[in-house]
Order: sequence, then C-alpha cells, then structure tokens
Amino acid sequence: MSEETTEKEERKYFTYMVRCADGSLYTGFTVDDVHRRVAVHNSGKGARYTRSRLPVVLAWYREWGREHEARSMEYRL
Repeated sequence: MSEETTEKEERKYFTYMVRCADGSLYTGFTVDDVHRRVAVHNSGKGARYTRSRLPVVLAWYREWGREHEARSMEYRL
C-alpha cells in the first residue's frame, strides 16, 4: 500500500453548519478539521456568503468516513 493510499484512508470528512451573525445558516463540507474551517470563515477567507455575515459560530457538524457521504449530506441540507 502506498503512502498516498494510507493518507486517503485516514482522512476525515465533515458536513457542517454555521450560524452567521445575522442569524442565517450556512452549510458546508470540509476535510480533516471542521474547527479550522470555521476559523477560515471568520478570517473572511471562507465562502462569499459568510464574508458579509461575520462572525460565524459552529452550530452543527457530522464526521463521515467517505467524501461522497459528506458532500451528499451538504447537498441535502
């Protein structure tokens, strides 16, 4: 097994929801660290939607073993 395959298998995938300062919700997908992603949003470098609605607070997240599952949940939400 190659090192690349091992890294891919160890990855964690997240679907998450943040509450924006205006009370609206934003749903997203990220790999490895949902708290890091929220920090990116709060730095103004996240999604265009959240940039004008800072700060955001993590409201919900779920970890998945496969990218497809996480992205599918993001789409459904």
